[in-house]
Amino acid sequence: MKFGVHVSKAGGFRNALREAIELQCDTIQVFSGNPRTLRQPKIDEDDVSAFRQGLDKESIGPLVIHAPYLLNLASPKETTYELSVNALADEITRCRILGADYLVFHPGNHVGSGIEAGIKRIADAINKACDMADLTGESGLVLLLEMVSGAGTEIGWTFEQQKAIMDLAKDVPLGICLDTCHMFTAGHNIVTMEGLDEALKELDQILGISSVGIVHANDAVGGLGSRLDRHTDIGKGMIGEEGFRVILGNSMLRKIPFILETPKNGLEDDMRNLATIRRLAQEAVIW
Repeated sequence: MKFGVHVSKAGGFRNALREAIELQCDTIQVFSGNPRTLRQPKIDEDDVSAFRQGLDKESIGPLVIHAPYLLNLASPKETTYELSVNALADEITRCRILGADYLVFHPGNHVGSGIEAGIKRIADAINKACDMADLTGESGLVLLLEMVSGAGTEIGWTFEQQKAIMDLAKDVPLGICLDTCHMFTAGHNIVTMEGLDEALKELDQILGISSVGIVHANDAVGGLGSRLDRHTDIGKGMIGEEGFRVILGNSMLRKIPFILETPKNGLEDDMRNLATIRRLAQEAVIW
């Protein structure tokens, strides 16, 4: 199995590379710029060149970029919507400069306009951004809609909602990113073989298991169906070690890269969580 973490690019992509190597990551996720703004600085070409060479040398991949937190492609407010569309187009361009395999983003919040209206806004935004960035299926980059917890007016916490977006943006290279915390708190009982099997069968029927690009591995502070999007250390939350053994034992999921987004104050926290998930993967009964 491939395991990695969301590494920091503070100080440049070279620093992200050093962190990935020190943590012995098989794969990584990183922000291309500042996650708390929709206007990003220009990427330093020398920094990117050293980063890419290092990833290739260390056989670290896939490279996943996470879009900024402020992106809201479902917003009914035109100013926010246009800023988000432009930001997504810019992220696509930045991903191609970085040679990224995946760009992950939250679909958006409808902010009271309704799920149906929000879904159409999201799909239209994705189509427009891809046109602006000249992204096609042959470009090598795949956009991944993240499965969310369903808190507030979030869109994308059911497979049906994700399918509706993908159907309206059908000419775009789109897939999904699963998140263990989000799936559990959205109501999927993934901590048991029966519950996980049911969720994956539903996913396969609606979207196809091949649509899953990566899995965000996070334990959950909230309980099943709580809609609470709060991550905690692997094995220390409501999913627990036994729940992760179930998840990591699934033969379909074992083929997909897992990336940790667990809380951290330093590299030692990532080291600890990586060691835990690798241990649980070894202990898991494959089914």
